[in-house]
Amino acid sequence: LFPRNCIACLAEPAGAQDKVLKPALVCSLFPNVPPTIYFSTRDETVEKLPWEQRKLLRWKMCRVTPNIVKQTISRSHFRVSKKSSDWLGCWGHHMKSPGFKAIKEHQKLNHFPGSFQIGRKDRLWRNLLKMQARCGKKEFNFFPQSFILPQDIKLLRKAWEEGASRQKWIVKPPASARGIGIQVIHKWSQLPKRRPLLVQRYLHKPYLIGGKKFDLRLYVYVTCYDPLRVYLFKDGLVRFASCKYSSSMDSLSNKFMHLTNYSVNKKNTEYKSNLDEIACQGHKWALKTLWSYLTQKGVNSEAIWEKIKDIVIKTIIASEPYVNSLVKMYVRRPYCCHELFGFDIMLDENLKPWILEVNISPSLHSNSPLDVSIKGQMIRDLLNLAGFVLPSMDSVGSRTQTRSGSTCSLGSALKEKPKPVSEHFRAEKMKKAYYLMQKIPDQDFYSSVLDILTPDDVRILVETEDEYSRRGQFERVFPSHISMRYLRFFEQPRYFNILVTQWELKYYLNRHKGLELLKNWCVKGYHTGAGRDLAQMWSVPKPFFLQKSSIQSHSFSKPELGRLDTCLSSAGEGLTRCLEPSPTQSLPLNKCTGGADQTPAGCLSDTTLVM
Repeated sequence: LFPRNCIACLAEPAGAQDKVLKPALVCSLFPNVPPTIYFSTRDETVEKLPWEQRKLLRWKMCRVTPNIVKQTISRSHFRVSKKSSDWLGCWGHHMKSPGFKAIKEHQKLNHFPGSFQIGRKDRLWRNLLKMQARCGKKEFNFFPQSFILPQDIKLLRKAWEEGASRQKWIVKPPASARGIGIQVIHKWSQLPKRRPLLVQRYLHKPYLIGGKKFDLRLYVYVTCYDPLRVYLFKDGLVRFASCKYSSSMDSLSNKFMHLTNYSVNKKNTEYKSNLDEIACQGHKWALKTLWSYLTQKGVNSEAIWEKIKDIVIKTIIASEPYVNSLVKMYVRRPYCCHELFGFDIMLDENLKPWILEVNISPSLHSNSPLDVSIKGQMIRDLLNLAGFVLPSMDSVGSRTQTRSGSTCSLGSALKEKPKPVSEHFRAEKMKKAYYLMQKIPDQDFYSSVLDILTPDDVRILVETEDEYSRRGQFERVFPSHISMRYLRFFEQPRYFNILVTQWELKYYLNRHKGLELLKNWCVKGYHTGAGRDLAQMWSVPKPFFLQKSSIQSHSFSKPELGRLDTCLSSAGEGLTRCLEPSPTQSLPLNKCTGGADQTPAGCLSDTTLVM
């Protein structure tokens, strides 16, 4: 797995006999759901699976696969795949969207098609400007004024002439990295001509520590785009410029002063590495160290973190329509994709966070104890979050795979749903259509989405809760109990976003109750499509048909009502019979006794399938 010159700081600690033994597989929180592969820390050792299972642990290596990833997967006994098609995981280059068609249903690649919509500088700013125009500057005021050349040359000239005489602008190539091609200018004549550029108003009053400017490298992980699930790693890197900051025009050419990229500043003879991962020293700190430093200065670092989470969510939402469209077009099932983004954030003199750029292949090079500590833990937690599942031998050996419409990845055991009972299947489609007809997100209307859960609903909620339980040091920022406020930023509503947001809002203070409900569904196999006869079938509420005022209050337009009528008509006469479900279709209510945390097997605590 590793080149012989693999850096010394990646070496495993001595004393294997002192390591904690961990099982190779992590059990699901729920019955009848397959386990996921466990990835360990450096002070743990993972037991070996029987050979029939262990031989399936194959990883596709690429030239860009980081050593920190290689080391983490090797601890779980993955081997390099010698064929092009028998691998489970790959950490490699981004590729053109049609190439995602080649990924089989049991395989995972570390990119989504279309993620360059925020990963390229020009696309990121174009999409954020689009969101700002649609949702208002008050909500999208976390990025500097930006212009994409040559398209925006006239707008830039106007802004330049209207600005102060001593204004500064930063010029960036749209698809570069590591600080290559970036320069700070203050004269129109300094602007490069005849090539694509991103030009931004320079943040000339940054927050300084020790007289130096710095930025934050944050790690954002997206496991799924429908429903959207976004995680933010609780630690990160603070990268300092290696020269003290000056606002003088004469200093603009000094990259060691104005750029914070490590790849730039390491070339400065005055650059100092941080040999103590918890110390406020050198030109690179841990994010947690920065928070401690600011707290000692009387700064409310938690408030800054909340603003950063808001920026992360809104930026990911800016890419959502493009990625979801391409995933549906080119990816067999959502399980096949996941992605780590590197967000670069800067704090101004008022400690307001600003987004600088987003990287779709953030550097995972680990050439110091600080890098190893943060990136090693982050990659280990990320791979556990990813939820790699051992495939069946049939799925590995199969050369022809059908595209799956499933929106979640509960593993090979759930990959093929039993043929649905027609009325229940139509009811699922009708429920989704009903909740997507709402023009403006409305809590009272959306809350009823949990009243009757369909098998698809349960599968999504089971996957979401299982994934949350494996989060490690990642914090899930979407969905959360405050996610309702973000639904209006989506270009179009997504049914599963509504579902998981309402679930979080209802159970975030009593997660045990929600888990018990889902466990009882899974005991009966409802999430696999079995046990439908025990469940109440969803039907359109009576007021929708009987009260015109109710329809108006739900903000349905005539065309939308027509589309829903078409959906209802296509459901057939069978659905008409289920508009008033029989009580016998509900799971029986079992009264539980004992402590709040003591629930007998098979009991639904104080709830039925109708929540």
